[in-house]
Amino acid sequence: MMKINKYILEIAVFVCGAVVMIFELVGSRVLGPYFGTSIFVWTSLIGIILGSLSLGYYLGGKISDKKSSFEILSLIIFSAAVFIGLTTCIKVFLLIFLQVSVPDIRYSSIIASLILFSPASVLLGMVSPYTAKLRLDSLSTSGSTIGNLYAISTAGSIVGTFLSGFYLIPHFGTNKLLLILTATLLVISLFLYTGKFVRIKLFILIFIILGAAMLDRFNLLLGKNGLVDVDTAYNRIWIYEGYSPLFKADIRTLSINNENSSAMFLNKDGLVYDYTKYYDLAKHFNPDFKTALMLGGAGYSYPKDYLLKYPSSTIDVVEIDPMVTELAKKYFNLKDNPRLAIYHEDARVYLNETQKKYDVIFGDAFKSQFSLPYQLTTKEAVQKEYNALSDKGVVVLNIISAINGDKGEFLRAEYATYKNVFSQTYLFPVSDPGNGGLVQNIILVALKSKDEQKISDSDPVLNGYLQHIWKNSVAADMPVLTDDFAPVDYYISKTI
Repeated sequence: MMKINKYILEIAVFVCGAVVMIFELVGSRVLGPYFGTSIFVWTSLIGIILGSLSLGYYLGGKISDKKSSFEILSLIIFSAAVFIGLTTCIKVFLLIFLQVSVPDIRYSSIIASLILFSPASVLLGMVSPYTAKLRLDSLSTSGSTIGNLYAISTAGSIVGTFLSGFYLIPHFGTNKLLLILTATLLVISLFLYTGKFVRIKLFILIFIILGAAMLDRFNLLLGKNGLVDVDTAYNRIWIYEGYSPLFKADIRTLSINNENSSAMFLNKDGLVYDYTKYYDLAKHFNPDFKTALMLGGAGYSYPKDYLLKYPSSTIDVVEIDPMVTELAKKYFNLKDNPRLAIYHEDARVYLNETQKKYDVIFGDAFKSQFSLPYQLTTKEAVQKEYNALSDKGVVVLNIISAINGDKGEFLRAEYATYKNVFSQTYLFPVSDPGNGGLVQNIILVALKSKDEQKISDSDPVLNGYLQHIWKNSVAADMPVLTDDFAPVDYYISKTI
């Protein structure tokens, strides 16, 4: 106990440094389901927290000059714990309100970050300068004392970063981890000073421990009622069931970062979303295909359908998140199949390294409007797709966008990029083939072959899809996307 008391300030600084980074990384999971994880959201989160820490450094120094005591330091850390606890309580209501009231995610993510993450970050920023004043013994050693404490704080931040990314977030999830941070700071404040507010601190600590236990039981109850909330190393995932008036059927939906990524009917077979049916255009443009690659798995709706429709063909699926695959097996009837190979890695990395040749490449990684993997949009990535295709290979890619106007900038940039690499490129708007200003699912088909194509088919279903071809010109007003220049988040923000 004597050693703990001797180094309690260093322990407090280390723990608070770790909490800052864990809080920031958890923040991305708090905002993600409502605003996505685009560069805009990360910019808002990091900018607000850095600004808050700077303000905290300033205030901590000013307050310590007036009065420095363990009691005040304990109160600062206790207050940070309270604000993190409040973040846990109000985040859902606030984020839903902002999602509805402030449609521009740049402004809504800034406001959310200010309210949810700034107060606690200011208080945690006060810890290091305030602790330095308490630890100073003489002016002759002030430099080394301050340097040591800031080094300890930074070391805590490094540990917190790796710990949260590699272990805490995937194992505990967002809500429980916020409660753990609250409890940790309360314990530190109790060690620093056990005078005033000790009963309040102990009561809140016990309340948090009980809250974490109740959260486990609540999540178990939700799971039994068809509602699942999971944090993975990559995503915040919700799975839920309900009757859909649109489809007049009960469906189960997989939502990744609050975007419906996949769905299946509970009482019948078939694809739920119309755009996934357009992947069958591959059969028209390359009738003899035998091998396929799909970029993006989610609930594996189309790969399951593909295996049923094309019993002599194989399909490889690249899905970055292993937990998504596990959830698909548990909730979306994904079965092991010798004709299905699954690779858990970034799709761009797979394209960079694969030596396989495919007859078809299906793209379903662009279904997000909030956070789109820019590394798959560029000329370099498209060239890798081209190289991975057989001589008559075809890419069938889903994009959410308009075609004309500001809301179509990403589509036109991506169209220009594919046209720069492939011999032929076509667009098939799913909802309304004549409305270029409508944001909708648009299927981009790119052909490696230069053979002239007939846009009709004897199969009435395929012919119906083909009749959705975009017959007007596509404005050549957007640059080809490259690894060096791909402002995808900026283009996409205009569609939201």
